[in-house]
Amino acid sequence: MATMKDIARLAGVSTSTVSHVINKTRFVSEEISERVNNAAKELNYAPSALARSLKMNRTRTIGMLVTTSTNPFFGEVVKGVERSCYHQNYNLILCNTEGDTERMKASIDTLLQKRVDGLILMCATLAGEKLDIFEQYPSIPVVVMDWGPMHFESDKIQDNSFLGGYLATKHLIENGHKEVGCITGPLNRHQALMRYEGYKKALKEHHLAINPDWIIESDFECDGGAKSFETLIERGPLPSSLFVCNDMMAMGALNVAHAKGIKVPNELSIIGYDDIHIAKYMTPSLTTIHQPKYRLGKAAVETLLAKIDKTDLAPDVVQLEPSLVVRDSVKNI
Repeated sequence: MATMKDIARLAGVSTSTVSHVINKTRFVSEEISERVNNAAKELNYAPSALARSLKMNRTRTIGMLVTTSTNPFFGEVVKGVERSCYHQNYNLILCNTEGDTERMKASIDTLLQKRVDGLILMCATLAGEKLDIFEQYPSIPVVVMDWGPMHFESDKIQDNSFLGGYLATKHLIENGHKEVGCITGPLNRHQALMRYEGYKKALKEHHLAINPDWIIESDFECDGGAKSFETLIERGPLPSSLFVCNDMMAMGALNVAHAKGIKVPNELSIIGYDDIHIAKYMTPSLTTIHQPKYRLGKAAVETLLAKIDKTDLAPDVVQLEPSLVVRDSVKNI
């Protein structure tokens, strides 16, 4: 296998010059750079990523942990992370935690042993976990997405779920609905709780009572939305409108409504949350709250790289604002 010394001998330059050309660590004239690159090509030289990482104390690799879910929201965020890594000439190692604390800790340990430059955590079901492992690697920057309170130092990227819940409920009220039910996510999760709090604020602002029979806690999945909607039907007369706290649960609710002959939006208006790609292809197309998923991923990478490059050392909270997307699932009455 060819070495830098072999390239230097063939190109007639020093080994340090070869290193500067290949690693782009110092300006080298175009003529010499061309000689070096041609020699490297002739010798089929392949730089050692491991050797470079040891010398530079950087692997140009980021680790990301994400909880498995059928929700395309996670995939759309990961797409933003991966594309941003590519544009920044970084590699991404993606680990799936399956919502398991021990698996998450094992994955973090593996990634840190592989000397990743930083970590992005998107495991909302594990909010509040105390991760002692970070005490062993205090210099590794961490960015957390979509979590509640944390017991370790990190930057945080999140959407303003309180505002999103408020906007969704306000839209229903502004369309004449005085009966507004809610299928929430798991209320032990920060983002689900904030959407529910936004819902309550909008009702209170417009002097509308909260009917506990029209509120049910679910799990952010399609099956959960379907089962929750069936439970609401069993409880008695439905409200005229329903805020479903993510699009996947809204899809489950729409499916049950169709099966039961409940016409959306003529008999029941439904608004979702997330604006996943398939929301506009549901029947009817789903009015929802848009989360800037690609920008969430991009912001996570940019924030992490700022810590890696030590251009920003203080922990940051980056909050991206949601917006209303009006389609066909809400009726003006």
